[in-house]
Amino acid sequence: MDSQLFKPIKLRNLELANRIVVAPMCQYSAVDGTASDWHLMHLGQFSVTGVGLLLTEATGVVPEGRISPNCLGLYSDENENALKRVAAFVREYGNSPIGIQLAHAGRKASTEPPWRGQGPVMPEDGGWEPAAPSAIPFSNRSVMPKALDKAGIEHAQGAFVAAAKRAERLDLDCIEIHAAHGYLMQSFLSPLSNKREDEYGGSLENRMRFLLETFGKVRAAWPKEKPLGVRITSSDWIDGGWEIGDSVVLARELEKRGCDFIVASSGGATPDAAVVAGPGYQVGFAAEIKRNLTDMAVMAVGLITDPHQADSIIRSGQADMVALARGMLYRPHWTWEAAVALGQEAAYPHQYARCHPDLLGLPVPGKLPAAKN
Repeated sequence: MDSQLFKPIKLRNLELANRIVVAPMCQYSAVDGTASDWHLMHLGQFSVTGVGLLLTEATGVVPEGRISPNCLGLYSDENENALKRVAAFVREYGNSPIGIQLAHAGRKASTEPPWRGQGPVMPEDGGWEPAAPSAIPFSNRSVMPKALDKAGIEHAQGAFVAAAKRAERLDLDCIEIHAAHGYLMQSFLSPLSNKREDEYGGSLENRMRFLLETFGKVRAAWPKEKPLGVRITSSDWIDGGWEIGDSVVLARELEKRGCDFIVASSGGATPDAAVVAGPGYQVGFAAEIKRNLTDMAVMAVGLITDPHQADSIIRSGQADMVALARGMLYRPHWTWEAAVALGQEAAYPHQYARCHPDLLGLPVPGKLPAAKN
């Protein structure tokens, strides 16, 4: 039986060779938002492993939209030029398209990297005042955020549009808008963090307004032939928070507006959430969203590590794609292993082709790349 995991899928004019996606993974290795050699290595290694799509880490659309002072950004010419180097490597040597996740960390911004405890970074230490829909800190360790006024909302939306235009100049293949995990977009959606009394708060329709308006503006600025998707929190995992039923309503609204894929993640809105994690623990959210859509693709995430597990998710119709993060970090050539396990083909660079189990000890097939002076 043919594997569904290795069946191509088309998103607008972008065709993915398979349904395997390298999920965005924060690396906390940028300087003033500018990609370093670490990003060239990190993204470069995945670009040659035959994945269907490679996504950058959460990339701040404004300096204050970064999770930490060490996070990636796309708000300056310096940021853009550094990513141009990474994109050039992927295009010349890689065998996968590359997209970018555009983000604003909101009230969870200005924190230390995980290995330093994720505590707040104060302005006097290089941090900044976080922004949010309402002046409610994420936790008792967090800095009190400022509530965005209408001008602040418009500034944030304009920053997403400006970053999308930079992504187009870089000729990136797709954009994923980060509207999950308690960051700015999701904090507008969740009643836990949005206590506004204007048109951006209160009812579900009002709480969705910020994301839907921003999506529409980015869609208008992004080439119509290129896909644009959204990562959402399917559930806050706490009573009184955002729920899967809300996610279904949001997904339908995004589909109406030309969204090409939705990523069904969960959690992150509050440190008090009782998340029940385990292999594929978020796949049910993807399945419920997909069941209520017409055509928009759905991506499943969350502790998907086994090739047969991933293939079953696609084969059973629970999702159209799967995204791996930690599993890819631990096994960067996961796609090759999955292809062998499922009896399928995956792309190899010529330089690595002889590692395939069927070619061990044999000459590398095909024409080698020309030597460069």
